[in-house]
Amino acid sequence: MEITHLNPPALHSNPAFSQGVLVSGAHRTLHVGGQNGTDPSGAIVPGGLGPQTEQAIRNVLTVLAEVGADQRNVVRLAVYLAAGQSVDEGYAASARVWGAHPTALTVLIVESLGRQGALVELEATAVIE
Repeated sequence: MEITHLNPPALHSNPAFSQGVLVSGAHRTLHVGGQNGTDPSGAIVPGGLGPQTEQAIRNVLTVLAEVGADQRNVVRLAVYLAAGQSVDEGYAASARVWGAHPTALTVLIVESLGRQGALVELEATAVIE
């Protein structure tokens, strides 16, 4: 088994974590670390939940692209929403970027997220052939 840590140059780099981890063996599994709605400099995008969700999804897609994958490879997506945010608004924003690619999904409402100002955080697990 081989483990490769992914930190695409188009995403904010932080020495404390990897943006994704690819596990290669009989199958390759990519675990995409929690993605907030941040731009490449690491700043939270303005405009609230909708724009943050769209950017968080773009960030997940950026990590997937590093290994030639896309949303069709995702087998599980976890969504963490800060308390008081609209699940429906999050779904609508997600559909605009993710498209019609259903996957196993978990949505959790949490008191707050680790990043101040973040309203959403996404994790993904993908299997790559």
